[in-house]
Amino acid sequence: MRNYIAVPSLLIGALAACTNRAPQTPAAQPVSATTSVSLDNPSLPADASHVAARLTDSPRHGEWMMISTGASDSVKAWVVYPQRRDRAPVVVVVHEIYGLSSWVRGVADQLAADGFIAIAPDLLTMSNAPRTADTVATQDATAAIRTLNMSTVQRQLDAVARYGMGLPAALKRYGIVGYCWGGGVSFAHAAHTPSLGAAVVYYGVSPTREQLANVHAPVLGLYAGNDARVDATIPLADSVLLPLGRSYVHNIYDAAGHGFLRQQDGMNGANLKATQQAWPATIAWFRKYLGS
Repeated sequence: MRNYIAVPSLLIGALAACTNRAPQTPAAQPVSATTSVSLDNPSLPADASHVAARLTDSPRHGEWMMISTGASDSVKAWVVYPQRRDRAPVVVVVHEIYGLSSWVRGVADQLAADGFIAIAPDLLTMSNAPRTADTVATQDATAAIRTLNMSTVQRQLDAVARYGMGLPAALKRYGIVGYCWGGGVSFAHAAHTPSLGAAVVYYGVSPTREQLANVHAPVLGLYAGNDARVDATIPLADSVLLPLGRSYVHNIYDAAGHGFLRQQDGMNGANLKATQQAWPATIAWFRKYLGS
């Protein structure tokens, strides 16, 4: 991991889509036997190739819920509960541009393993994109994401958070974490909602200057070194939030690629190394600002 060094800022839309390409693991990048074992480390979220087995074997209770988010819309959500005797803080998990995939459900399950009630809403619930199992086919998802109204998305996230904090097992505190497209959405949610307890942004672009001025929740940004498009939006967040005295911490992981948490076997080990540092930082951030 390296400290951030300012680079020339590029004005990139705060909620720009991550990519048109389906997530892939480069075949040319070797993975050692040691790394293979580490890829299924139970203290980290499973990567895309291990998540199905992890979800099947999870001892935690997960369930599908339909959450009313307005007079005429709802979102389907995956809710996972931690195994604990007392009430838990809530973390809303915002999916990538690929929609609510099994991998995102796996991230929610890991958050529950770390003590949080995790809720992963399907923000494509009201779209006409055809479903494949519990997710949307990649090309359909990326096309549907671009049709979403961002004001509606934020309103739905507000409703999901209220639902989560209203659960009998929940505390009245919540945070948000997002990945890729969802990373940008989670950063924008910090600008949208004054009551947010904490935000974690995985390789997501920063909001606009005007939106950033409204951020009050502490924000942790976790970025890949080989992700110039997203990293070029960090200076804007720095330049607005730090003079205002807001808490914005950003880590850039050398040689890691965009989407490193999903593709932990990529970039010749750099993605796994980034994951091994980013996930504990995520949990520590939420525990600091939401409680254990």
